[in-house]
Amino acid sequence: MTQIFYVTTPIYYVNAEPHIGTSYTTILADTLARYHRLLGHRTFFLTGTDEHGDRIARIAATNGEHPQVLADRISEKFRQLWPHLFVHPDRFIRTTDPDHIRVVEHVLKKVYDAGDIYFGEYGGLYCLGCERFYTEKELVDGLCPDHKVAPEFIQEKNYFFRMSKYQEWLGNHIATHPDFIRPERYRNEVLGFLRDPLEDLCISRPTSRLTWGIPIPFDERYVTYVWFDALINYLTGIGYPHSSDWESYWAQAEHLIGKDILKPHGIYWPTMLRAAGIPPFAHLTVHGYWNFEDTKISKSVGTPLAPLPLLKVFGTDALRYFLMRDMVVGLDARFSVAALVSRLNSDLANDFGNLLSRVTRLVFTHFDGRVPEGPDEPGALADQAAALLQTIPQELEEIRLHNIIEEILQLVRATNRYLEANAPWKLVGESPKRAGEVIYEALEALRIAAICLSPVMPEKTAELLARLGQPIEGFRLDPHGQWGRLRAGTRMAQGEALFPRIAEDELPALLPEILGKSIQGIEVTPTPPEEEKAEEISLEEFSRVQLRVARVLSAERVQKSDKLLKLRIDLGHETRQIVAGIAEHYTPESLIGRSIVVVTNLKPVKLRGEESQGMLLAATFGDDLSLITVDKDTPSGASIH
Repeated sequence: MTQIFYVTTPIYYVNAEPHIGTSYTTILADTLARYHRLLGHRTFFLTGTDEHGDRIARIAATNGEHPQVLADRISEKFRQLWPHLFVHPDRFIRTTDPDHIRVVEHVLKKVYDAGDIYFGEYGGLYCLGCERFYTEKELVDGLCPDHKVAPEFIQEKNYFFRMSKYQEWLGNHIATHPDFIRPERYRNEVLGFLRDPLEDLCISRPTSRLTWGIPIPFDERYVTYVWFDALINYLTGIGYPHSSDWESYWAQAEHLIGKDILKPHGIYWPTMLRAAGIPPFAHLTVHGYWNFEDTKISKSVGTPLAPLPLLKVFGTDALRYFLMRDMVVGLDARFSVAALVSRLNSDLANDFGNLLSRVTRLVFTHFDGRVPEGPDEPGALADQAAALLQTIPQELEEIRLHNIIEEILQLVRATNRYLEANAPWKLVGESPKRAGEVIYEALEALRIAAICLSPVMPEKTAELLARLGQPIEGFRLDPHGQWGRLRAGTRMAQGEALFPRIAEDELPALLPEILGKSIQGIEVTPTPPEEEKAEEISLEEFSRVQLRVARVLSAERVQKSDKLLKLRIDLGHETRQIVAGIAEHYTPESLIGRSIVVVTNLKPVKLRGEESQGMLLAATFGDDLSLITVDKDTPSGASIH
């Protein structure tokens, strides 16, 4: 039976133009959809724009235009941007679409007929930017935590959804379905909300102060609250309630959101579905913020980094690669042009690009530009490629794209090492057949790596595969290894460097073109953090520190700690346990098999009752942390000098 995958982004509010934050979520959804299609799954990808509510009405009034005119203009900017980012949704939905209006009215009527909507009066603190009421407890120093403004007190008669009725059900559902909201920190945050009594949700606005919304079907004096309206788009997009296959897609629904809209998606939405008699979605996956110079990139706080200038300088594939590689879903990430350039130079120019250039040059120098004959039995590189293909579905399930990309790069790096070790440019004089087999194995590994990376970088990988003479069309990722092989004798093509290096001294000239005026109130030239003057030590003192390579055998969380992981490591001649405060940056599964650097002659200490026999090394910059690893197949226990 064909597997099904349904992925959604939040629908973006038309109060401002798209930025890197909204682009990230949409590229993430597009990349996931591409991977699932590559696996042969029936896939549907939905994105769009949210167009009703107070803010839109007020902005339109300020501009002297009708809200529909404003919504049309900004929605079109989102629609026009996505092809530039190689984003191709199956549907771009708008909350002003006629079918969506009908579905909202249908759901409202169902919930009303079930007795879960009532008329009442309420007074509370209302944030216009969020278009929702806040409790005193949710405010930070009396301000909206997202918009940093004081909410206004509003009291009026409205319709209310009996959300409190479903509090116990929601808590039980989350407890029995631990992957319903992920990562764990956001599941815990929703459970934290549920420890206090839920208030009922105000789901209307009187037309005496707001007419820009979907009319309440049972009272024309009111329009629907924008969040109750917007969330229902996830059903409209797949044809609820009349499509014959909406239920099959809905059973696999994967909602991707930023952490700022966790409460509406984690509490409002599942209780609304329950009241309407609709099963809950499969997963709510929450990602962090992209920060620029330690400031959240967001239109709400005045730092919307525009994507188009980045595309003009670096290209779409490079931007997609950086965004997918450098954010671990669930954690915040830091966006900087310097980091983007560093990533492109190291991963793409040095690793991928270098491998393509080497094998192409060898084929054209020694085999007349044609793929040579491969060995009778695939070697170690083929085994590593097969392991990569088996890994991808597992990592996709947890949306660990950064791990998939790292595994792809491990194959690329292993292939570069394979060429160095076997030196086909020397072999060709002694054994042309064996030299051809080595080159063939490298070409085949490069082909598999390119196909596996194609959902992240669709254009560059398509060009790479075209140069190998075997386009991606019709290919399916098969975890069981039935993915075909390169055809010997295939004519290859030459070309310019696929990933040209960018010199670091070019950055000052690039920054104004990239950033322009899109970053308000932030210096265009990033200022590095001030370095503390370190106390000098002697070489003799430093030599007392024993550093060794260790391979991680197992990893697990330390109980009652959000920060600590317990690792079992192999030092060659012995195994040890170390405890490290890296749980906010690495999952236990992502560490297994890695070769890390460890201080081995520290006195053992106990952390949360667990003995730690050493310390691992990591680099930090702001909130980011990266483990120090080795770039070759260095044996466990090897000394670091």
